[in-house]
Amino acid sequence: MRILISALSVFVLLLTGPAAQAGPIKIKFSHVVAVNTPKGQMAEKFKELVEQRLAGKVEVNVFPNAQLFGDNKVLEALLLGDVQLAAPSLSKFQKYTKSLQLFDLPFLFQNIGAVDRFMATDGSKKLLRSTEKKGLLGLGFLHNGMKQLSASSPLTVPADAAGMKFRIMTSDVLAAQFQAVKASPQKKPFSEVFTLLQTKAIDGQENTWSNIFSKKFFEVQDHITHSDHGYLGYMVVTSTEFWNDLPDNIRGELEKALADAITYGNQVANEKAVSDKKAIMDSGRSTIIELSSEQRAQWVEAMKPVWKKFEDDIGKDLIDAALKANQN
Repeated sequence: MRILISALSVFVLLLTGPAAQAGPIKIKFSHVVAVNTPKGQMAEKFKELVEQRLAGKVEVNVFPNAQLFGDNKVLEALLLGDVQLAAPSLSKFQKYTKSLQLFDLPFLFQNIGAVDRFMATDGSKKLLRSTEKKGLLGLGFLHNGMKQLSASSPLTVPADAAGMKFRIMTSDVLAAQFQAVKASPQKKPFSEVFTLLQTKAIDGQENTWSNIFSKKFFEVQDHITHSDHGYLGYMVVTSTEFWNDLPDNIRGELEKALADAITYGNQVANEKAVSDKKAIMDSGRSTIIELSSEQRAQWVEAMKPVWKKFEDDIGKDLIDAALKANQN
């Protein structure tokens, strides 16, 4: 009888203990942009797919517009378990790994197609794991798009940039990029760029078509050079502790849902690059300069030494793999 009572007691504990009361696994996805951006759309698509495929098992809550954390704090928040997913700009990982500086190298990728081809290589998978020793695990890369140069005066050849002040994200590579053409890089918050351009505190900036349009930079910049000189993207990241503690079947389904969501987000980014460039052209507020092949070659030649400068930090094998991806 005592044995039976003990067995029943254990059974009751199992029914009422933490395992039974835990409910669905909760994932907070924090990002800093609006819902109608490629990143915002990707996050919403991920939430939708998880609700369809893991109903009752996983609950995703998306927090856009830096409601929880900015990109400068979100990686620490991941490590502390305050959020479970984020997608910061690639330049934000500089203190955790030097390898991701690859994506800041100027004129490394010829176009977004080359970026996609590189993302399918083993080099890309290596980069996703480059922060693992610091407790962070990359789950995928998401596009914003290729960057263009805008300025208060025309930029057709590298000499045109000499002496001008350009806003950059916090990135040693981007600083070296503008120094290579004798320009002055200014590390300033993204939120201040419009005002800095409007007041002539800076002369220009670099950004994607979607950012130039959505933030109205084209209204305070007379010229935009269609340079496609760099890539702006994000790494969807989690903490290794959270990810490794997930049940295998749940982790596998989340990986599939995220891969599908990223594919969708990249499609949105590519479509916006085309539509937002057209909207800028139609506005007549800014002149778009299309570089000739000879002019573009001058920019490549001027900035190419930056590759060598950061080769040891990034890894020659990764740079070579990126260059190979230019061959369609």
